[in-house]
Amino acid sequence: MLQGDQLLAKLDQLRGLNRSDLVRACGYATHTEAGREHLHFTDFYEAILEAKGVHLPGQGARWRARRNAQGRQLSFNTHVHFNGNLMVGRAYTEKLQLQPGDQFRIQLSDGEIRLIPLEQRREQAVADEVAAC
Repeated sequence: MLQGDQLLAKLDQLRGLNRSDLVRACGYATHTEAGREHLHFTDFYEAILEAKGVHLPGQGARWRARRNAQGRQLSFNTHVHFNGNLMVGRAYTEKLQLQPGDQFRIQLSDGEIRLIPLEQRREQAVADEVAAC
C-alpha cells in the first residue's frame, strides 16, 4: 500500500483511471480465501488525506499493520451482529493458539470486555502453590 509522496506520485501517473482501478493500483485491495476482492476505499482516501497533510483524529491504519498466516490483513476490530453476538475470527484464535473447547471468563469493566483464559488461571494457581512450598 503506497503512502505519502509515493502515493501522490502514483496518483499523478494514473490520472484518468476510475476509482476502483486507482485503489487496486495503489495496493488498497485484498482478497478473501475464497478469492473475492475487497477494495479498501476508506483507507485509500485516508492515506491520500494524510499524504496531503490532513491529519484527522482517529485516522489511520485500522487493518494495514498486521497480517495472518494466509497474508490477509487483520483489523483487530469487530462489531455487534444483528443477533447481539460478537465474533472473534479464526485468524485471531489461531494467532493465540487457542483450541476448540478452551474456556474463558468474561470480565466487564469500564465499557470493556476482556476474555480471561481459565486454563491460564489454573496453571498460575499451580505455579503459586509450587512457589509457596
